[in-house]
Amino acid sequence: MNKIIKGDQVIVIAGKDKGKQGQVVSVLGEKVVVEGVNVVKRHQKPNPMRGIEGGIIAKEKPLAISNVAIFNPETKKADRVGIKLIENEGKVKRVRFFKSNGSIIGA
Repeated sequence: MNKIIKGDQVIVIAGKDKGKQGQVVSVLGEKVVVEGVNVVKRHQKPNPMRGIEGGIIAKEKPLAISNVAIFNPETKKADRVGIKLIENEGKVKRVRFFKSNGSIIGA
């Protein structure tokens, strides 16, 4: 189970966008794409066959997963993530929790 998954609210802890917050759009192995963070301008050539317009477009580039930390809404700070096993009705389930206060993520 990954510690950061799609849909998590994260905060950037290193790099040019340090301090910015956003939601994880996708996880690509050891990199994550965060909405509104690490935005670059790209010159795009028009392609009328595909219906692509030319010009300068802004797009989000991936960040190293080590440069982001999950955002804890209770403490309003970056936090570390732990994984623990919880038994519920005879089934064992893996859940993520905040290390600072022990509350379960997404519950």
